[in-house]
Amino acid sequence: MAQPPVEAVALPAEVAPFVEAGSIPIALEKADLDRDGRADWLLVLEYARPRIDPANRFEEEGPRALLLLRRGADGRLVMAARNDRVVYCRGCGGMMGDPFQGVEAAAGRFTVTNAGGSRYRWSRAFTFAWSRSDAAWQLVRVEDGSLDIHDPRQREKRSVRRPPKDYGKIDFKAYVPEQ
Repeated sequence: MAQPPVEAVALPAEVAPFVEAGSIPIALEKADLDRDGRADWLLVLEYARPRIDPANRFEEEGPRALLLLRRGADGRLVMAARNDRVVYCRGCGGMMGDPFQGVEAAAGRFTVTNAGGSRYRWSRAFTFAWSRSDAAWQLVRVEDGSLDIHDPRQREKRSVRRPPKDYGKIDFKAYVPEQ
């Protein structure tokens, strides 16, 4: 089922150069992501070009990327990190439609939330925090939720996993939710 076109968010002039050709900015959050006293940005891009999956012969929505734009000592933004997997595509939510629920940013951390399904509803939130010793954002929490909406006796199931205990140490750049 085709999704309606996504609307681009307004961007400050300093963020606009990071919007790549063939992409649309769909979310933007500002926070001191590395706790250095300077404002950084999280930018979510959706790529307009659909891909064809030859095995299943269906057209899937364009991929999405989350860019971490870090402000240097000179005041300029640079792309510090990128992940093309944590923000799910518009068609990845099943009957519920676009699964991307948003990104929240705070000092030294940010969370990406996706949710979808039909009868069986699911949600997944990934939280990353700045590690000063590793100079990187690392996965610190994954919260999964599930619910069968046709079973009135069932309550929503929640599970929380906390790296590195549950997964090992994983940098934002390298995180693949499916693994």
